Amino acid sequence: MPRCPGKGGRFNSDIMNRARTLSSNPTPLFFLAVAAIFFTAASMMAQPVKHVAITRPLSRVSSPAPKYAGSKACLTCHLSICQYVANTPHASAFSSPAFKAAGGQTNSLCLPCHTVGYGLPTGFSFTNKNRVFSYATNLAGVQCENCHGPAANHAASEDDPTAVPQVDIAATVCGCCHTGPMQPTYEEWNTSGHAAVVPDALSAMSSSANNISSCGRCHSGSVRLALINGQNPLTLTNDLDVAITCVVCHDPHQTNSNPAQLRNPIHSTNYFSLATSDVFTKKYQANTNINLCGQCHNARGAAWTDTSSAPHHSLQYNFLLGSIGELLGGSATFNPGTHAGLPNSARFSISGTFYLTNQCVSCHMQKDAPPAITQSHTFEITSHDVCMNCHLTEPGQSASTISNNVSLLIYELNLWAATKAPAALRTKGVVIWEYTTPGGLIWQTNSTGFVTSWIQMDQVNFSGPNAASQALIPNNIKKARFNLYLVINDGSLGAHNLTFALDLLYAAQILVEQELFQ
Repeated sequence: MPRCPGKGGRFNSDIMNRARTLSSNPTPLFFLAVAAIFFTAASMMAQPVKHVAITRPLSRVSSPAPKYAGSKACLTCHLSICQYVANTPHASAFSSPAFKAAGGQTNSLCLPCHTVGYGLPTGFSFTNKNRVFSYATNLAGVQCENCHGPAANHAASEDDPTAVPQVDIAATVCGCCHTGPMQPTYEEWNTSGHAAVVPDALSAMSSSANNISSCGRCHSGSVRLALINGQNPLTLTNDLDVAITCVVCHDPHQTNSNPAQLRNPIHSTNYFSLATSDVFTKKYQANTNINLCGQCHNARGAAWTDTSSAPHHSLQYNFLLGSIGELLGGSATFNPGTHAGLPNSARFSISGTFYLTNQCVSCHMQKDAPPAITQSHTFEITSHDVCMNCHLTEPGQSASTISNNVSLLIYELNLWAATKAPAALRTKGVVIWEYTTPGGLIWQTNSTGFVTSWIQMDQVNFSGPNAASQALIPNNIKKARFNLYLVINDGSLGAHNLTFALDLLYAAQILVEQELFQ
């Protein structure tokens, strides 16, 4: 079954650019239109391509009509993949007891997503006459051709470039079926932050090849998968804007000990921080046991000695485990809170047995409301139901405590800047305690100079001391600002690890006071 076009493919992206204009919503009804597109590759790639909007399917020029073959035709060359796919839930999508009991095997609304090519020429078909049910067994279930397109012609002539099946990591490949009231996964993902590459990251990658690996490893789905597979992402063309799509987190070809065919587990407590200077493939292969979210949502090697910019906004994994920052007794190593999912945190629950075994997923991917049978893929806190296992009232009161402590710390840093900072640092338009590229904090003060409110912006109208002047800032001030931005850039206002957040802010206040009153 041809798959829906999506936002960027790893190969034949010019063809897919044409396909994208046909529809913005994944739907099995689109299969007929896309079937013709797959087999125009040879004629289109042989000449310059103009990206123009089209209102009807492109005509097949030189290739034969697409035909389905079933996964057995793929075994000869792709045994190493097929033997694993056979054990995935996709393989039993048609034969599973639940699907059969629900009457899905004869329901035309279900068959397009549970078989190969149902409703299309040479696709799955069945008969149900005189209570005798028979069907094309070689095309039952979700197989290779559901995602890669009809492959009979390729199997018959593997060297024919016009018949090579498509490989695409677009979310709409999965979204063709994982959509609708029962499985709104595609619609949810499409509203999430994972559905688009962060503009600043895309700009950085596009402007310099040196940034493709350092930024793309977590901001671009095509770059990350290339790195995971040991490929050179510099060879990718026009694909840097592929977002974090389904197959970046889920491996469609095989099962493992992780739920939902995830590439990594959803719980871990080992230290992990992927610095931009790290060789990705080497670091990844040595840390495949790290929480899937933590693979990207980590501190990227940030340290208090950094002076050019504040810690990245991706440090949630380290903050959850309390493994980053400067405490009064030294650098933080392991200070997990109750949300870190350790068994001993169950003592704080109402039942005495509940704890967040799935860490990030427990709160950010709660069950969708009926009739959906899925976990939310908006990655937002859509419900406080999970909180009620421990909290008697809806949480959130701690945010004001964190905010007030942030205000106090900013006030103390400003006081140091006004009264104790070296004269050489006092330059107009410069916030003396900031990083060279400020972290984005702005604030308001009352008549006494106390900070009454603060907010973080993408850009500010002041700078921090330049690289040379950073050397004049005392280490205590550097540690204090580091803690300040750890708490802010974690983004949860303490929810991820409240006690640790307060400890970081308290330590920062003491460090500044040591400079104020020495």
